[in-house]
Amino acid sequence: MLRLACPHCGLRDEVEFHYRGDASVRRPAAEAGGEAFYAYAYERDNPAGWHLEWWQHVAGCRRVLKVLRHTVTHEIAAVGAPSDLLAPGGEAAP
Repeated sequence: MLRLACPHCGLRDEVEFHYRGDASVRRPAAEAGGEAFYAYAYERDNPAGWHLEWWQHVAGCRRVLKVLRHTVTHEIAAVGAPSDLLAPGGEAAP
């Protein structure tokens, strides 16, 4: 089981959170067209290694968090607010 360190509630079990998706993908502009929105919604990579993800603390503060997680080992390197730039090592990226 994963354990996520919510910046607002402390260390919690994975069952308190809901995975919300890939945090590295940017929504296309409104004028981008249907193909761009299709790619945004349905075409995703399945990376092996560090991955930036959205998680929501549904059984706690209900805030959306940005999590840097290794997809092979499930190690969590960093948890922060949506505006934080996260880097493997637990601290914010420069």
